[in-house]
Amino acid sequence: MPISRASSESEQSVDGGTVDGNSPVDGVIVGCDTMDLATDRASIDRELERLCAGPALGALPAPVAEAIRYSILGQGKRLRPILMLAAYRACGGQHDASALASCIEVVHAYSLVHDDLPCMDDDDMRRGRPTTHRVHGVTIATAAGVVMVPLAVRAACDAGAHLGLSNPSQAAIVRELMRASGGGGMVGGQLLDLEGEGSSLSIDQLERIHSAKTGALISASARIGGIAAGASEAGLDALTAYGDAIGLAFQIADDVLDATSTTAALGKTAGRDVQLRKSTYPMLLGVERAIERARSLVDDACAALERAGLRTASLEMLARYAIARTS
Repeated sequence: MPISRASSESEQSVDGGTVDGNSPVDGVIVGCDTMDLATDRASIDRELERLCAGPALGALPAPVAEAIRYSILGQGKRLRPILMLAAYRACGGQHDASALASCIEVVHAYSLVHDDLPCMDDDDMRRGRPTTHRVHGVTIATAAGVVMVPLAVRAACDAGAHLGLSNPSQAAIVRELMRASGGGGMVGGQLLDLEGEGSSLSIDQLERIHSAKTGALISASARIGGIAAGASEAGLDALTAYGDAIGLAFQIADDVLDATSTTAALGKTAGRDVQLRKSTYPMLLGVERAIERARSLVDDACAALERAGLRTASLEMLARYAIARTS
């Protein structure tokens, strides 16, 4: 159930007709000269394939390396790395930063591998196919997830050097990745999420969970794009506000889809939140009020960019897409 109004007359599906879930960002593109999503998606996928064929994985035990390839190369939206590229361009970046962007997808893939483990959300389906631990076993999947964060950091340093970024800028990018994936980000958010199962949470508690579990990496994606382009502190603050807002909007959309869609449409198990007795936005607010909250957050995100002079068609489209998607 997509929950967004159309963002502009230029929004259309890739073929002008039905949206193909395997197309760049589920087939939604915006006619603008700042971003070609099909090109960006292809560039990111090529970089991920290159990383998975490189010496870093070759040095790992074969079962772990294969589980990492399975996790990273599966069909995904690539929203976070595409967002990084949009932020990079909005802040004046002019080079091919897809190698740096692909590192963000590696961190995201790690989070999905661990989220799906039996000791976490215990899910069997992800991106339309069996979860990593169902194919490779819990032990190998756990090890693969642990390896993926340092793998991403190493690749980010290499990509930053290739872009000619200064050592302080490279260090700042690594800090963003570590902050988003660590105790103050996804790991901490997942722990709070697990502790909240079976409890009646407040909206404030729910937003704290999802700001860490989902929003941290989305916000980091925008900030990394700004850092790589040499954005000012004011620009980075605007990108942070933008990322924080669409991170929450994205999670609200996830909650609504979990309650209203099907497993076939989502590519993962629908109704899982109810099974795990989790508090969700539709549960606390009702579906319609949850939708309005998501729309308001997207408007806030775009307003933050507008105030900083960073509002581009690409970044606005990605914000709208966060709640217009169907999976």
